[in-house]
Amino acid sequence: MFETRPDRDAEVVLVGRSNVGKSTLMREVTGHSFDTGGKPGVTRQPNHYDWASEDFVVTDLPGFGFMSGVDEDRREQIKTNIVRYIEEYADNILVGILVVDGNSAVEIIDRHSGPDEIPYDVEMFHFLQDVGIPTVVAVNKMDKVDDRDERLNDLCDRLGLYPPWKQWTETIAPITAKQGRIEPLNEAVRHHLHEQERDDLFKFF
Repeated sequence: MFETRPDRDAEVVLVGRSNVGKSTLMREVTGHSFDTGGKPGVTRQPNHYDWASEDFVVTDLPGFGFMSGVDEDRREQIKTNIVRYIEEYADNILVGILVVDGNSAVEIIDRHSGPDEIPYDVEMFHFLQDVGIPTVVAVNKMDKVDDRDERLNDLCDRLGLYPPWKQWTETIAPITAKQGRIEPLNEAVRHHLHEQERDDLFKFF
């Protein structure tokens, strides 16, 4: 289990597959550099960035799914730890940000969809909502996507949101973290913070 969490009342978490750009996004949000690696699965423990004065922490949870050099048992353990962490702190987590790769998310979801299989991303999206955490899907690497609207509509469809995506701007946020283009995410997060009367945290987003 992850024991590193600072004792803070309010939290925003980032979850997602390995290699979708979570650590890059974390750097954009916090202005603080974390280890990002060329190979998937560099983040094995949560990265926490906290502001004691605000009683607030942003947490980048380890990536789930494929990681080079990590066996299946360990991958499953990481996923279990992520789920337990979210369950344990659900009351503190104001927003869950599910980061996906806009270029490949739909294909990955389709590849792992079957009678006995729910794709990680879809499962995590519904899990966050099931435990009552407002969820924003940060659709990263949009600079590499040509058929933008079509791709985002397809993603909505896979997540059980009725397209067109533009009616879900509080949930679907197309971004390019590497270029610092994350305003749709900031707006969506601020919406959910406002709903929970936490406008005091707007300055971070």
